Amino acid sequence: MSLRVEVVQVTPFQQNCSVIWCSDTLDGAVVDPGGDTDKIIAIIEKHQINVTQILLTHGHLDHAGGAEDLKRKLSIPIIGPHKADDFWLQGIAKQSQSYGFPGGENCTPDKWLEGGESISVGNEKLDVYFTPGHTPGHLVFHHKDSGLAFVGDVLFKGSIGRTDFPQGNHADLIHSITTQLWPLGNETRFVSGHGDISNFGDERASNPFVADSVLAN
Repeated sequence: MSLRVEVVQVTPFQQNCSVIWCSDTLDGAVVDPGGDTDKIIAIIEKHQINVTQILLTHGHLDHAGGAEDLKRKLSIPIIGPHKADDFWLQGIAKQSQSYGFPGGENCTPDKWLEGGESISVGNEKLDVYFTPGHTPGHLVFHHKDSGLAFVGDVLFKGSIGRTDFPQGNHADLIHSITTQLWPLGNETRFVSGHGDISNFGDERASNPFVADSVLAN
């Protein structure tokens, strides 16, 4: 397995931005650069990674607010999320002002994703899953060979994503988790948008929102 990952927390919301790369080729990608792009670039330079793309799980400002800046600095495309999140991406600058975030910029992806695609990162492959609920256009990226998923704000260690934002939907979120994530296997580890790494098996056993015992009632 040659996928390498370094997670850096960015923005005042402590969002987990993942710098990922293929150790064979040193080609890489940045998942959810919400801000603090200088911190992200420092990791890229430390490992001498050739970052070829920015991947977005969804359009919230703490995940996508630095994407346009990083695109400019590295001359690379923004890939994802699903086009249903365009209204979030076009509202980043205004939201940044409201929340007191410095430098959040609206962005338009170079390519929208729908789910079902595969993204190449060097010799490695990420499968794309459409997981609406937290936002209508949310995506998850899964690296099958290492059993690692980048789930944005769909699922957290001990919790799930909020659904009280515009076009959020609790039933859709639960459906996304149970039909898109659980089939990937209990051993699958996941990097959430916030907080610690966990695995699907632990969440199915003890997560108070989506444990098997909870959903069975």
